[in-house]
Amino acid sequence: MGKRTAKLEGVEARLDAVADAFEAGDFEAALAGAEALLGDAPECPEALHFRAAALVELGRLEDAARTYGQALKAAPEDLEILLGASDCLVCRAGEDREAVAEGLALCARGRRLAQKADDVEMLYEFLLLEGMGLNQMGECATALASLEEALRHMPRSLDAQLERGIALFELCRFEEAKAAFEKVLKDTPDEAWAHHYLGLMAERRGDEKEAKKRFGKAQSLVPEEFPPPVQLAEEEFDRAVEDAVKSLPRHAKQYLDNVTIAVEDLPSDEDLLGQDPPLSPSILGVFRGTPVGERSVTNAYDHFPASIVLYQKNLERFAKTREELIEQIGITVMHEVGHLMGLDEDELWQRGLD
Repeated sequence: MGKRTAKLEGVEARLDAVADAFEAGDFEAALAGAEALLGDAPECPEALHFRAAALVELGRLEDAARTYGQALKAAPEDLEILLGASDCLVCRAGEDREAVAEGLALCARGRRLAQKADDVEMLYEFLLLEGMGLNQMGECATALASLEEALRHMPRSLDAQLERGIALFELCRFEEAKAAFEKVLKDTPDEAWAHHYLGLMAERRGDEKEAKKRFGKAQSLVPEEFPPPVQLAEEEFDRAVEDAVKSLPRHAKQYLDNVTIAVEDLPSDEDLLGQDPPLSPSILGVFRGTPVGERSVTNAYDHFPASIVLYQKNLERFAKTREELIEQIGITVMHEVGHLMGLDEDELWQRGLD
């Protein structure tokens, strides 16, 4: 009994040392300490959690995800581990939709457990993370519901207010989004993303002075997140679009008879609100018309010419370099031709054309 107690006390002391290293930002030391501890206690959930969290901070996301999986096997109802695993998948996985979907499933599990435990703080954390993940997946109406529930638990949460503003923007509820971002800036004047989104909305209103001020503020606050957009002259952009069309596979080009390809600065409200749910204001292009396989001789609307429109300002803001912009123009043309051919967003994503 005495030896067992001594061993447990040793584990606790070593965990404290790992925690101290992690809190100090020494993630290599935290990782080394966690791995040494796991050599003696391979299924220790806390050590697995620290190892996974340190791996996340060191950018080793695949290893982190595997370690979180081991931690959840050891402690499937541990809310802290569930939250860490969810965050790894939702916030760190970038454009990996499968990872985000897996993270959202963990969020739902954590939310249920937090409700059962009456843990309001953890419930808020899972709702916030759920809202962020749903926004990434384009499910912004559902995200909005999660974020508003999060704010009912933590009304002063700037993170939830900011993410709620993003959901409103993506749903084209621009006045509500503007009010949400202005509320964030009232409490946190240097929140770069709020300035950025207010700039996007000023740009849509045609208020170039306000847009320039907001974009400049965001860039000055977080230059790595908001580099100046890559800009092409009108003739150069049109030439890139022409080259993209010429580069299409032969089987795709055959669908372009009687299809016009145009370039506009930004999507109109009509384009965005023509679908339910609305399209994102940040879309890079759109296909207007009826896909080839769905056309009918009895439907008068199917006789209107189809068109593909690319949005120059959105594309220029999306790209980080001129080469990336040229490449993205080609991807966007192919994406919209895919819609013309009748492919949906999931099918396009599977082909790498999302």
